Amino acid sequence: MSRKKGRLYVISGPSGTGKGTVCAELLKDIGNEFSVSMTTREPREGEVDGREYFFVTHEIFRDNIEAGNFLEYATVFDNYYGTPKDMVLSRLERGRNVILDIDVQGGLQVKKAMPDAVLIFILPPSLAELRCRLEGRGTETPEKIERRLGQALNEIKLIGEYDYYIVNNDREEAAALAKSIIAAESARVPEAVKPIIREYENESKGN
Repeated sequence: MSRKKGRLYVISGPSGTGKGTVCAELLKDIGNEFSVSMTTREPREGEVDGREYFFVTHEIFRDNIEAGNFLEYATVFDNYYGTPKDMVLSRLERGRNVILDIDVQGGLQVKKAMPDAVLIFILPPSLAELRCRLEGRGTETPEKIERRLGQALNEIKLIGEYDYYIVNNDREEAAALAKSIIAAESARVPEAVKPIIREYENESKGN
């Protein structure tokens, strides 16, 4: 069989649900690659430019919007987040799966631009648990935490737009379920089946 084109997987969910942990486990598979997003927010402690995000100014981000250089972009809490288009498309053509860790707004934009993308929503066990996780970070004020909880509920209301959901009560179980989704999708029969049939027909003729 010839090499299959890679598939785009979007991992979304409210802040504090453990999206990053799930993505980290998925990236242990050599067939999966992470697409680094661009953002105008300030780096958090330990984050490195070009690894977690490409950290840029608002001016540079707007220049990229005008140039059509994003697969998706969104404004979240007064900052821009976007996915560079060329990087994603080139990796898919090389047969690599691309993992996007983006917010729900961005995920829906990707689904509109690339209907073949697989969207996975990460849920917290409860809003109370989500509050505990956000407070445990110790990086945000009570006012910002309340904003995030309100945003979380708004995002959860859009879960029907996604293909799969995972309740992240245990990170190992959540990661295992995400891996099983990717494994199943890799064996999905594509709509355009003629190229697959043709390969076997040609092989049969050769014998």
